[in-house]
Amino acid sequence: MTATTRARLSPEERRSQLLDLGVRLMATRSLDELSIDLLAEEAGISRGLLYHYFGSKQAFHEAVVRRAADDLIAQTAPPAEGEPLERLQVSVTAYVDYVLANFDGYVSLLKGAAGGNDALRAIYEEVRAVLSERIFLEDPNGQLIADTPHNRLVVRGWSAMTEEVVIAWGTDPAGVSRDELLAIIATALPALVASAG
Repeated sequence: MTATTRARLSPEERRSQLLDLGVRLMATRSLDELSIDLLAEEAGISRGLLYHYFGSKQAFHEAVVRRAADDLIAQTAPPAEGEPLERLQVSVTAYVDYVLANFDGYVSLLKGAAGGNDALRAIYEEVRAVLSERIFLEDPNGQLIADTPHNRLVVRGWSAMTEEVVIAWGTDPAGVSRDELLAIIATALPALVASAG
């Protein structure tokens, strides 16, 4: 008989593994449904171990949302090269795909941020700021729009519109194709900037 041994993970590796599992579970559940019991069962560990790593259910939720936010930021990074509008389209496509693949968790984050949870609101605002700031990054092919206070206000509004349109479409596409959705979002920003003068 041969004995099989499980690889022993460092505390950091185990915590990271639990966060990854939490993010995967949150893709199809609200934050309220993401309980310590569920994660412990899915991970095959005790509840006590989860409390050891996260301290409380709220701290666990915040850590999972932070991990999901970091994933969203990484996955929506525009390519380093290409025309500004093409780079925006790639980033928007990645954003739409991320939200749709993690729909329940994303909607739950929005509700948590709007519902008065200061930690979730701070994470949400940070993500929105990072995604919006990308619009103004210069590259060898120039900027999509000029970095002015006026345009920053327009980008903030476009960001909110984009979020609402994607959530509405994810709930009910109403005959609008994914490609049409992406075109609406990507072309709206230059149009808004132009129409606002």
